[in-house]
This record gives sequence, C-alpha cells and structure tokens, in this order.
Amino acid sequence: MLEIKKTYLTDENRKTVAVQLDIETFEKIEQVLEDYALGKLIEENNTADNLSVNEAKEYYKHLKSGNQS
Repeated sequence: MLEIKKTYLTDENRKTVAVQLDIETFEKIEQVLEDYALGKLIEENNTADNLSVNEAKEYYKHLKSGNQS
C-alpha cells in the first residue's frame, strides 16, 4: 500500500482544517487515480463500437484524405 506522508494543518482552535502532502506523494496519488479512471473507461467500453483491423485501416485512410464520411 502507498505510504502517505502528511502534515495536518489546524486553525487557532486546533481544529484540523487541511492536510498537506509532499509533491512526490501527491503525484503518486494522482497517477493511481488516473490509472483507475482509465481502467474503468476500458471496462465500460462498448465492444459493438470496435472496428476490425480492415475497418480501422479504411476509417483512418478516409481521415487522412479529409473525407470523414
């Protein structure tokens, strides 16, 4: 599990109001969240939208020629 180094920030009443993370930890958390979101997007992919290799080649050929119909 990811070790999260954190510093708690408090107000004048010593009530915790925020958490401060070092940049390395923040970037690791950010990467985990992005990977998770990408994984969910892949899981939700509608396989009916997938193209065969030949269909994809034809589609991209039309894109390159500027003919997107």
